Amino acid sequence: MIDHLIATDIGGRGVQELYLKYKAIKPNYIDNATDILLSSKDVLIVADFPIPPLMIPETDGPPGALALALALDEVGKKATILTEDIIADALKEFYSNIITEIPKKEFSCLVSVETPGRASDGKYYSFSGMEIRVSPYDELFIKATVPTIGIGDGGNEIGMGNLNLKGKYYSIVKTTELIVAGVSNWGAYGLVANMSIREGVNLLRDYNEIEVVRALVSAGVIDGISKKREVTVDGLPMSIHSRILDLLREIVEFKIR
Repeated sequence: MIDHLIATDIGGRGVQELYLKYKAIKPNYIDNATDILLSSKDVLIVADFPIPPLMIPETDGPPGALALALALDEVGKKATILTEDIIADALKEFYSNIITEIPKKEFSCLVSVETPGRASDGKYYSFSGMEIRVSPYDELFIKATVPTIGIGDGGNEIGMGNLNLKGKYYSIVKTTELIVAGVSNWGAYGLVANMSIREGVNLLRDYNEIEVVRALVSAGVIDGISKKREVTVDGLPMSIHSRILDLLREIVEFKIR
């Protein structure tokens, strides 16, 4: 149920097709990803998708990374968020363990939430096919010797290589598990919801997404679809995102009561 909900294609960008394709290949992917997280002690979460032409990061990704980091901390794990300066500045009031340089230390698991993965030509592309300038975060996943999780909503993100999509702009970077979502934040929230059911506690109960998105926009982050500094994510009003989160919370409460 959770994987189906978070793959809802409200934006009409073809996510439903990607979800059904991957569900047929790996029907238990959200449970597998949850297993990885709950068996990991030290998790690196990457979230940074610069939007061309100005390469300003978008509001999809960082909120999901934050929710996942907070949840992992609550269940006794150590989480580190890797992102760029503007996002780190916005998130520091919510979470302290944020870095902006690619680390050399080892982690027990790597997670990408809406981060570009290179295409077959070695370059990075936006959903509209424009080239992206971004730190080579995907090198961490390509060279990883530990389990990895990718969360994406378009086909150009780290992890979408699992689907072997054909086209110049699609990512070829694979991960141990892939979460396909209508909005990448929802993919992270779905993972937190599934962790909640396993742990018997609602790890989404206190998360305030609107407050987080407002902080990001105040710092200069933009909506990835409209390319404007507005309190929206992927062109959708926060009322829709709030309802997805509320439904996930209700599912968790129903399952753990």
